[in-house]
Amino acid sequence: MALRFFNTYSRKIEEFEPRDPAARAISIYTCGPTVYSRAHIGNFRAYIFEDLLQRHLELRGYKVHRVMNITDVDDKTIRGAREAKVPLTKFTEQFKKAFFQDAETLRIKRADEFPAATDQRYVDRMIAMIAELIARGLAYQADDKSVYFRINKFPNYGKLAHFDLTQLQSTGRVKHDEYDKEHIGDFALWKAWDEEDADVKWDSPWGPGRPGWHIECSAMAMTLLGDQIDIHCGGVDNIFPHHEAEIAQSEGVTGKKFVRYWLHCAHLLVDSQKMAKSLGNFFTVPDVLAKGYTGRELRYALLRVHYRVPLNFTWEGMKEARESLARIDEWLTRLKQKSQEANVERPASNVQRPTQKFEEALDDDLNISAALGVLFESIRETNRAMDENKLDAASANVWLDWWKRINTVLDLEPETKIAVPEEVVQLGEQRENARREKNWKRSDELRDRISALGWDVRDTKDGQKLARRIAE
Repeated sequence: MALRFFNTYSRKIEEFEPRDPAARAISIYTCGPTVYSRAHIGNFRAYIFEDLLQRHLELRGYKVHRVMNITDVDDKTIRGAREAKVPLTKFTEQFKKAFFQDAETLRIKRADEFPAATDQRYVDRMIAMIAELIARGLAYQADDKSVYFRINKFPNYGKLAHFDLTQLQSTGRVKHDEYDKEHIGDFALWKAWDEEDADVKWDSPWGPGRPGWHIECSAMAMTLLGDQIDIHCGGVDNIFPHHEAEIAQSEGVTGKKFVRYWLHCAHLLVDSQKMAKSLGNFFTVPDVLAKGYTGRELRYALLRVHYRVPLNFTWEGMKEARESLARIDEWLTRLKQKSQEANVERPASNVQRPTQKFEEALDDDLNISAALGVLFESIRETNRAMDENKLDAASANVWLDWWKRINTVLDLEPETKIAVPEEVVQLGEQRENARREKNWKRSDELRDRISALGWDVRDTKDGQKLARRIAE
């Protein structure tokens, strides 16, 4: 099956045809964090989707060049630095560091470049692009000294978001929203300096100021990936106005189609509500870890639903993620044990051999739900075969090799086992003895004592398993 993706621009599933099929090289630009606070798990849902995309393309033999920007200058970062009474660079650095820590915890592959908007190299490119847009009549300097993009001069403006320009209304939130701009929808390319910006400013032909958010991404993307990009990703909230503006700016400068495929990830909900600090349902990666979960478990929870379907995050869902990973772990343990057995004659087996169905599911617009369905059906089949003594060592090794292949995409390999305290180990051994003696009352008492020490006991086919208890 050929790779197919839902292209937001056309609103259709399209067969993937890169710019240079022979070279097998793919350029991807992904909108990264705005570092005014710690990224939340909704942000990381999008980053994990982009990680899945890259990993699957690589599994299919493509060489991916991915760029993820860091927005370290905009209204929010400047306001945060002003309120904290520290320089902008010092304010944003803490959140950059936290982002990389959280991404590593969630096993997200690092992009090839992480350009920062404040880098002088990119600021120079932004200024050059704005000058070109003014020269082409696509931008102008308004009375407030800021420079705006003239959307009425760009016929394709609005086609990504699929709306009519006449429907644009004032947001009521942007200074000089109505009387300084030619059109209510014109967006800022260069924001003139004012006293609230403090020392955050760069010199330009239009006076001191700073770049608008939208031009930052266009400049960084085209500097590192060229005038045309294979895939551009982000959350659905980026479609308008951010990505719409990127298209207008970039194509306004080059006259070339900026992006071939636009892929957008749906929102993350928490208990079926939008995540918000005021609702008490706003979670960062450390918040989830503090509940006793691992980065691997959170990765699975954020990965398991198709990227275009809103994902409802619940603590019950986190428990399900832990249980699903436990099934994978137990399966791998059994396969590894079976693979080390001496080769002895086995009854004829009707066990299904590994197929391409996992990869084919992901070929279909990254259908991770179907791909995981293939994985767990394979686990059921092979477990049944091992129960019936119908799977030999050679077959077990074939399945282990298959797992290694698909795990390059999933990255769900079990973590190094956490050391269990000696007291818990001893209580666990006593409980196993009680169960062998069918002393269920004693077994329950020991379970309670283990639980009081912060550990859970789970009984499996392969014996008793101990795990750190989840915080309530």
